[in-house]
Amino acid sequence: MNNSTFSEKEYIIFCDESDKKGKYFSNFYGGVLVGASQYQRITKSMNEKKNELNLFGEVKWSKVSERYLPKYQDLIKCFFEEVAVNNLKVRIMFSQNAWQPTGLTREDIELQYFKLYYQFIKHGFGLRYIDGKAGATKLRLYPDQLPDTHEKIEMFKGYLLALQYSKEFRNSGITIAKEDIAEVRSHDHVLLQCLDIVLGSMSFRLNDKHRDKPEGSQFLAKKTKAKHTLYKTIHDEIRKIYPNFNIGISTGKGRDYANRWNHPYRHWLFRPGEGEYDESLTKGKSK
Repeated sequence: MNNSTFSEKEYIIFCDESDKKGKYFSNFYGGVLVGASQYQRITKSMNEKKNELNLFGEVKWSKVSERYLPKYQDLIKCFFEEVAVNNLKVRIMFSQNAWQPTGLTREDIELQYFKLYYQFIKHGFGLRYIDGKAGATKLRLYPDQLPDTHEKIEMFKGYLLALQYSKEFRNSGITIAKEDIAEVRSHDHVLLQCLDIVLGSMSFRLNDKHRDKPEGSQFLAKKTKAKHTLYKTIHDEIRKIYPNFNIGISTGKGRDYANRWNHPYRHWLFRPGEGEYDESLTKGKSK
């Protein structure tokens, strides 16, 4: 495995979110991390691939169709070629509906979206395990456009800015500048578009959307079939890296906590600090 990202002095993280509420799993967040020295090359390569496939607009999970399926499969394979050699790191976080948080205040509920987003960025990539002995590591954070008020978004950015001073990051050497936390448009960033496809595919499969049929029909829609096929392509790419990968649980760290940073691809099933397990909300019981 290529460890080129380990020696970088600057990293960029693009973030996105998907289904806030699903049938079995909710609160989907995703991120893709790239070293600054690799960013231009990978972006250029991915955009050239899009042009070769005549995908001139924004690609995203909601646009997957039978007609465009082969093109999306080719593009996502190109994306995972970079993931497989650790030039890109992908993280997906989600919660299981069966785990119901308890003791939440009104503020907790109101700010849940941003609080979960914060936890994802703080812990999802294992940034604390970057070796800070070699000096400072600059971090740029680019979330897709955030669907909330300016006040809440600025508060969220303030918490992200403060990450560099947290005890967890003290030995990582991470530095974050205020101007390096900025919302971006997925239309302008091919890596964010590919992340949207991977994130959407996981919500699709974990929430059994591949079984959904149009009302009054006994058959699956062509678009649903195309999405399921694309999901299987993505799953196959992940299993080239981790042969026994299970999408519905947190990825194991082995015997080394630093693998939360080292691994090119990981899932995190987020569980509340205080909560109760309601078995009736699991797949088997709810059916």
